[in-house]
Amino acid sequence: MAGWCVGLASFLFEYDTPRIVLIRSRKVGLMNRAVQLLILAYVIGCYHTHFAEVEMESPKFKQWVFVWEKGYQETDSVVSSVTTKAKGVTVTNTSTLGFRVWDVADYVIPAQEENSLFVMTNMIITKNQSQGSCPELPDKTTICNSDANCVAGSSGTHSSGIATGRCVPFNETVKTCEVAAWCPVENDTHVPEPAFLKAAENFTLLVKNNIWYPKFNFSKRNILPNITTTYLKSCIYDAVTDPFCPIFRLGKIVESAGHSFQDMAIEGGIMGIQIKWNCNLDRTSSLCLPRYSFRRLDTRDVDHNVSPGYNFRFAKYYSDPTGAEHRTLIKAYGIRFDIIVFGKAGKFDIIPTMINIGSGLALLGVATVLCDIIVLYCMKKRNYYREKKYKYVEDYEQGLGSEMDQ
Repeated sequence: MAGWCVGLASFLFEYDTPRIVLIRSRKVGLMNRAVQLLILAYVIGCYHTHFAEVEMESPKFKQWVFVWEKGYQETDSVVSSVTTKAKGVTVTNTSTLGFRVWDVADYVIPAQEENSLFVMTNMIITKNQSQGSCPELPDKTTICNSDANCVAGSSGTHSSGIATGRCVPFNETVKTCEVAAWCPVENDTHVPEPAFLKAAENFTLLVKNNIWYPKFNFSKRNILPNITTTYLKSCIYDAVTDPFCPIFRLGKIVESAGHSFQDMAIEGGIMGIQIKWNCNLDRTSSLCLPRYSFRRLDTRDVDHNVSPGYNFRFAKYYSDPTGAEHRTLIKAYGIRFDIIVFGKAGKFDIIPTMINIGSGLALLGVATVLCDIIVLYCMKKRNYYREKKYKYVEDYEQGLGSEMDQ
């Protein structure tokens, strides 16, 4: 208990103040300067992570630096709008549809989306459907031998309609439960290979992107000032020869992401077109340029590939001369192109400059702490240095009172 009281008294009634001790030692001096240089290199070379203008080829290697990362700048995130326009025409000649020409109005569904575009590359078509009763597709739940196997009014998750309770022939050998539905029912058990619109590989996509940095009131678009109408009609994006052309060939987009367009076109998928705007507004605005990259966004696992690709259904309705309603049902497979815009802009500002310089200089105190630890606890002459470092002084008033008492 007494020891605890002494410790508490020492804590409450003692005051530490720094004391400057000049140690003339080559080892300690060199160590101190080395630590200071390392900290200074870190402050200048690795301290701030605000804004990157220089990007290395490897995505795993990033230089987070006060000078290169623009720690002296105020930053703002991009505000963006995107519009797209596809172009391309192809022709098919099949037993189902006969000779047919396909243009943008046929394969871009819907005509406009926000920051994305869907291009149909494959399909399953069920023509001339009408409301009525017909046999369901055969599977383990619909095959029957008599009406007793069919429950009237029932419908499963994957049913084409509502069961009537009758067991009817599907073909010469198989009977299935009859359903009230759009007849004949769709048969989507086999996806066409190769893709129905395999020529979509050569279709092109124009991406128009406008950006705005509200904090700096700076705006720009990816159709750069030097791009003319004549150039825009003939250019195709290439990462090496034409990196700023905003027109992309669909096959090249998928290829740049490391995939085969013809394989992807069969069951569809989702591609990301990434546009990065990293702008240093302390320099001329002409150096603020878009950088394009491509990535497949839907998961494609060879070992576990359940429900792959991207598809949906839509129908085209019409009436015959008698007024009866019919439709053509289309299960569309295709590639959705999502345009993803991101980036930051930076401009000099005194406040972040002073904050980062002050924070960096404060780190220099680490050199003193580290050298003190080594000198006082690790070196052979630590006891000698400790005597020089610390000086114990009693309370002057208490000492004066003791002398007066004597």
